[in-house]
Amino acid sequence: MAEGRKWTPEELAVRHAASRRATRKAHVVVVCENIRSALNVGSIFRSADAFGVHGLWLCGITATPPHREIHKTALGATETVPWVHEPDPLRASLKLRQAGYALIGIEQTTTSRPLHRFIWPEGPLALFLGNEVEGLSSEVLATLDACAEIPQIGTKHSLNVAVAAGVVLWEVFRLRA
Repeated sequence: MAEGRKWTPEELAVRHAASRRATRKAHVVVVCENIRSALNVGSIFRSADAFGVHGLWLCGITATPPHREIHKTALGATETVPWVHEPDPLRASLKLRQAGYALIGIEQTTTSRPLHRFIWPEGPLALFLGNEVEGLSSEVLATLDACAEIPQIGTKHSLNVAVAAGVVLWEVFRLRA
């Protein structure tokens, strides 16, 4: 049987303060291109908070706070994770490139590398997540430096976008914290 007790929220805040500071300094941002579900957006906010993401860029039709469904799954993370709305995802990629970010898509492509073999560039990262059905647009894909994909053995060959965000953010956090 496992020993120990659960941490209190106050203890967790102190315990993880150093990790949050280190990861936020890594300047990882998440770019959401045309995410249809506000519930997914809220979940991405929550994962972004958990792993110290520097900010979210909500592009195209992606819902923005304040929104009832975002708040339902974000559980307050809209107050702790900075975000911007950029209607044009191509403009977002241009702005982030000019700011010195490496642009990495999370997508299954003919040149994508499995997440566990992907070589993450040093410096600021912009992670692009696409629409739940269509994925990243071909226009956005053309602007990216590389793509990473989450290896899967199931028959659907896809994960919910919010789940995929959590998996990828954990990997980036694990490698950079």
